[in-house]
Amino acid sequence: MGRRRRGRDIHGWLVVDKPAGMTSSDVVNRVRRLFDARKVGHGGTLDPLATGLLPLAFGEATKTVSYVMDGIKQYSFTVKWGEARATDDAEGDVVATSPNRPTRDAIEAALPAFIGEIEQVPPAYSAIKVDGARAYDLARADKPVELKPRTIWVEDFRLEEVLDSNQAAFSVVSGKGAYMRGLARDLARKLGTEGHIVALRRTRIGPFCEADAFSLDKLEQLGHIAPAEDLLRPVQDALDDIPALDLTEDEARRLRCGQPVSALQVARRKSLRDIDQGAVVCAMTEGRPVALASFEGGEIRPVRVLNL
Repeated sequence: MGRRRRGRDIHGWLVVDKPAGMTSSDVVNRVRRLFDARKVGHGGTLDPLATGLLPLAFGEATKTVSYVMDGIKQYSFTVKWGEARATDDAEGDVVATSPNRPTRDAIEAALPAFIGEIEQVPPAYSAIKVDGARAYDLARADKPVELKPRTIWVEDFRLEEVLDSNQAAFSVVSGKGAYMRGLARDLARKLGTEGHIVALRRTRIGPFCEADAFSLDKLEQLGHIAPAEDLLRPVQDALDDIPALDLTEDEARRLRCGQPVSALQVARRKSLRDIDQGAVVCAMTEGRPVALASFEGGEIRPVRVLNL
């Protein structure tokens, strides 16, 4: 006799406002237990020190996580000048100090160098793998960590407030893979000092904003009066940036079985001129997502089938 699968099969997205002091995995595990959900993942790790938006994917929504992680993100953070920390945030040991404190004019003059396509060396305490091991595991074991620069995209980097001579608050809009701890570290060095993040909050990720988020305490309250399914957002909410394509039930059935659909057949009902060859679309039927599919060689081919 097969083992009974633990938890319920529920599908969709839930945006949690992560509190400081918890890991992203802590949040996932707590919400999984609260909702008695079988499968839950998260879209974009937040450091324990950080607060803000942590989107959780339930069931079939886990197949769309990459579309959230690849989306634009927005952060606010505070930098403390004069100290470099091993972790590039307040949780690490002090590894260097400087008596220099930047002026407002110096900070604003330095920021344009960090906007656009730039190179960034990720923090040693990060989840990047080095020869099969996580960089943070090597760093915690006092083993050398050498990470190569990566190209990242920073859409906006703005000084919001000079709090005092030792601290300043910033906001950033960035693409995938940008580390705010790295930006704070590198900005401080460009300004002739040292620096690290003492507060960090994510306020936007992909299609989700702060208005979409629930605190853990609020979820605990709602969990006693509303079914979990009533709190989840649809799976397709993660796919706002890719085209939706309506199919008939017969065409949807073919995709679910892993078979392609003739693009010409679909084009008789709706123009496909705006969809490029190789583009990924969200195939829909009767308002439900059926699959992530690619438009190739006159066919619509399933990439990831969504069993909803």
